Amino acid sequence: MDTARIVQEIDNEIARLTSARNILTASNSNSHTRQATKSEPSKRTASAKSARLSPAGRRKLSEMMKKRWAERRKKAKTK
Repeated sequence: MDTARIVQEIDNEIARLTSARNILTASNSNSHTRQATKSEPSKRTASAKSARLSPAGRRKLSEMMKKRWAERRKKAKTK
């Protein structure tokens, strides 16, 4: 295969993919989906605020992590 033919096939593939992307983008805009921008607050932050730990959950998590860290320190000392 010569170089010109390879370049032509690559150009054809790019055109095909661009066309497919345009079709998909057009269908997504109809379903009211859009990507969040940096200026727009994320929907995740709003839901994360309501999913905060209770004091009891925070205490339990703290105890579990302290136990885990103690086991790691113990394991590191033995090596």
